[in-house]
Amino acid sequence: MKNLLLICCSFFLLIPVCAQRSPLKLWYRQPAVVWEEALPLGNAKTGAMVFGGIGKEHFQLNDNTLWSGAPEDGNVAAGPSVLPLVRQAIIEEKYDSAAALWKKMQGPYSARYLPLGDLWLEFDGEADDQIKDYRRELDIATAISKVSYLRNDVRFHRESFISHPDKVMVVRISGDRKGSVSFTASLSSKLRFTCTTTSQNHLVLNGRTPVYVANRDYEPRMVVYDENENGEGMRFQIRVFIATEGGKIVRKEDRLEVVGADAATIYLTEATSFRDFATAPAHTGINPAVETEAILARSIKRSYQQLRERHIKDHSSLFYRVTLDLGSNPEKERMPTDLRLQSFEKDPNDNGLQVLYYQYGRYLMIASSRPGSRPTNLQGIWNDHVRPPWGSNYTMNINTEMNYWPAENTNLSECHQPLFDFMKELAVNGAKTAKINYNISPGWVAHHNSDLWAKTSPPGGYDQDPRGMPRWSCWPMAGGWLSTHLWEHYLFTGDRKFLEETGYPLMKGAAEFLLQWLIDDPVTGYLITNPSTSPENTIKIKGKEYQLTMASTMDISIIRELFSSLIRASKVLNRDQTFRRKLEAALPRLYPYQIGQYGQLQEWFRDWDEPSDKHRHLSHLFGLYPGSQITMNDSPELAAAAKQSLIHRGDVSTGWSMAWKINWWARLRDAEHAYKILKDAFTYINPADTLEHMSGGGTYPNLFDAHPPFQIDGNFGATAGITEMLLQSHDGAITLLPALPSQWKSGRVKGIKARGNYTISMEWENSALKTAEIQAQLDGICRVRSFIPIQIIGAETLSTSETNPLQLGFGKPDYRNAATSGLPTLEKKKEYEVVFKAEQGKRYFVKPLSGY
Repeated sequence: MKNLLLICCSFFLLIPVCAQRSPLKLWYRQPAVVWEEALPLGNAKTGAMVFGGIGKEHFQLNDNTLWSGAPEDGNVAAGPSVLPLVRQAIIEEKYDSAAALWKKMQGPYSARYLPLGDLWLEFDGEADDQIKDYRRELDIATAISKVSYLRNDVRFHRESFISHPDKVMVVRISGDRKGSVSFTASLSSKLRFTCTTTSQNHLVLNGRTPVYVANRDYEPRMVVYDENENGEGMRFQIRVFIATEGGKIVRKEDRLEVVGADAATIYLTEATSFRDFATAPAHTGINPAVETEAILARSIKRSYQQLRERHIKDHSSLFYRVTLDLGSNPEKERMPTDLRLQSFEKDPNDNGLQVLYYQYGRYLMIASSRPGSRPTNLQGIWNDHVRPPWGSNYTMNINTEMNYWPAENTNLSECHQPLFDFMKELAVNGAKTAKINYNISPGWVAHHNSDLWAKTSPPGGYDQDPRGMPRWSCWPMAGGWLSTHLWEHYLFTGDRKFLEETGYPLMKGAAEFLLQWLIDDPVTGYLITNPSTSPENTIKIKGKEYQLTMASTMDISIIRELFSSLIRASKVLNRDQTFRRKLEAALPRLYPYQIGQYGQLQEWFRDWDEPSDKHRHLSHLFGLYPGSQITMNDSPELAAAAKQSLIHRGDVSTGWSMAWKINWWARLRDAEHAYKILKDAFTYINPADTLEHMSGGGTYPNLFDAHPPFQIDGNFGATAGITEMLLQSHDGAITLLPALPSQWKSGRVKGIKARGNYTISMEWENSALKTAEIQAQLDGICRVRSFIPIQIIGAETLSTSETNPLQLGFGKPDYRNAATSGLPTLEKKKEYEVVFKAEQGKRYFVKPLSGY
C-alpha cells in the first residue's frame, strides 16, 4: 500500500510538466487585418487588441468602466397600477393586450460599453514585401503577445503585456542591430478627444464619452454629446511614456518620434472619471489624470524585466492551477492557428486545439475579471464599436451568468468576485425598482439588461421606444438567477464568512422579492409568476404569436433553485428560521415541471411547444444545467424530457447557445453528443464575410466565439462544458469522467474543482479511469462515483454501492401530460460509489479495483 501511494504521488507531481507538451500559443504568419484576428490582452481593467502590423502597429484599447450616459434608474411610478391590469389580461388569455400594457412599465435601454482609444506605432520604410519570417503570437500561459520578423537582415521583436500588479500596459520594441529601432507613436479615439505631448517623453490623450448612444438604427441621432464643456459625459485619459536605449526622442505636437534606438519601452496607463455606480461621472467623478500619473510614476521606476517577471508570476499563479492533456498531434501544432482552425472541420483529429481553446477560456477570464474589477460584459472587456451589438452590456437572461460558469470548476474562484460586487450594487437599485415598479418591499429585483450604473428596471427603449419588446423586458428573474452563483461559490469553497456576510443577504433579498412576486393560480392553486416570459422566445397559439404568459418553466426553475439553496444556507448558518419556514411552505406549491405531448419538457405553462421551434434559448432546461433539480439518478423522466427538448431544438445555433448545449448533454452523460456540439463550435468563421446576426455559431481566427458577431460567453460556456464532461459534482457526489467522448481516449487533467472544495486530478487510458487524486481543502464526507469499481487509497471507506440516488427534497408529482407520447431513451450506465471521510489538507488516491 505504501509503495502504491508513493507511485501515485510521483505521477501527479509530473502532471504540470508533461501536460503542457502542446504549446499554449495562438500564432499566425501575417498581421491582423480585422479586429477578430487581433489578439487580446487585459488586466481586468485595461484591455487591448494587438494587431501585429508591420508598417503600422495598432493596439485597440478599452477600459472596463468607460460607458455612455450616467445613472438613470428608469423606474416607472405607475407600475403598481398597471401590473394588476397585465395580470388580469393574461388570466383572461388576452395576451396582446397584456403585452401592450406591459410596455407602459418599461424604462430606457441600458448604457453602452465604449472603446477607449488606439495606440499607433508607425515604422518608416517597413513595407510588407520587405519582410521575411513574420510571426505574431499570444502565449496564454504567460499572457504576453509577441511579434517578430526579419527586415534587411535585422531581426525585430515586439513584446507586449498588460500587468495586473502594476496596472500598466508595456510594449518593448527591439532589433538585433544597434540603432535599428525607429518609429512614431500616436494616440487616437473614436470618441471626442484631444491629444498632445506634455514633455519629451510623454503623450497624453483626453476624451469625453457621449451622453447617449442609440440602440436602434432608425433613431435620428445615433450619438449625442453634451455641448457644454462641463457636460454629462464621462472623462477619460490615456498617458504614454517612452524610454529608449540609445537613439533619441523627437517631440511633435501630437506624437513622439523615436529615432535610431537600440530598443524602446512604451508604458501606457489609462483611467476614467468613474467613481461608483450611483455617481454622475462628470460632476463628482474622479480626475483620471491623477490615476494615470500616479500609476505611471510607479511603473517607470521598475525595469522592463522587473515588470515582465511580476506580470508572469501573477498570471501564472492562476493559469497553472489547471493543466489538461488530451494527446498531441505534432503536425497540427506546427500549423498557424487560423489554418489549424480551418483544417479542423475536414480533419478534427486535433485534441491539442481543443486544449488550447479550453485554456483560452480560462485565459480570457483571468484577463477580464479580477477582484476589484467590473464584471465581464457581453464582450468581456474588448470592444471597438461606439455602437456595439446589444450595447456590449450585461445581458442577464443568460450571457452574464454564462461568463462565470468556469470560475469555480476551473479553479479561478476569485475571478468570480466582480460579479458578487456588482450584485451588491444591483441589490441597492433593485430594491428601489421593486418598490416603485411593483410595490414590493423588502427585496430586490433585476431584469434582462444592466450596465455600469447597475440599472435594474425593465429595459425597453428611450422615450418609450414603441419597438421595445416585452419578450425581452418582461423578465424580473435576473436577481434570482444571479443569486444562485452565490450558493455555488459557497459549495465550491466552503467559505462560511462569504456566505454569512455576502451570499446569504443577497440571496435572501432576491427571494423576498420572488416570494411576493408569486401569486396563486386561480385554476390550479399552484404558485405561479404572472406576467412571465421564456427569455426572448414567443408562444404560438393556434397559429398566432404571443410574448407574455404565466409561469414559464424557467421562472419556476430559478425560483425553485434559489429557494432550495437558501433553505440549505439558512441551516448552515442557523439563522432566519421564520423566513426559512416561508420558503419551505412555498417550495412544494410551485407550479411543477410538465412533460408535454411530444415527450418534451414543457417550456410554457401550457403544452404550447412546437417540435419545429429552433429558437436559440432553451431556458426551460435551467433545472438540468446550471441548476441541479433534474438529474439522471433522481428524476430520469424529467431528464429524458429535457433530452427530447434538446433533440427538437437541434445542435447548431448561436455560439453561446451551443456552449450551453455542451453542458446539457454532458449532464445527460451523452459524451458523444456533447463532443459533437463542441466540434461544431470549431466551425471557422471568416470575419471579413458579411453575416447576419445570430446566423449560426463558430469561431473567429483569434478563437473568439462567433455568436455571430463576437460574444465572449460562448468561450466561457465551452470551457465550463469541457470541464463538465470530465467532472461533475452537482448531485451530491463527485463523478469522475461522466461524459468522456471516444475522441479523448487517453488523457489527464490536474487541478479542476468539485463542490465541497475538492481539487481533482485524473489520468485515463482506453476511455477508462486509470488513477485520480482528490485533495481535500475541508473536512467532510466525500462521495466518489465512477463507471468502473474503484477503491480509495489513504482513507477508511465508509460504504460502497452500485447506485445511490440523491433525494433533493422537493415533491415528485406526476409530470406527464395525459397525451404524452414516448420519452427518448437515456444512456444510463451503472455507477459505482465509494464514500469516505475526508480530512482537510490530505490527499486521497482513486484506483480501479483489481481486474479493471
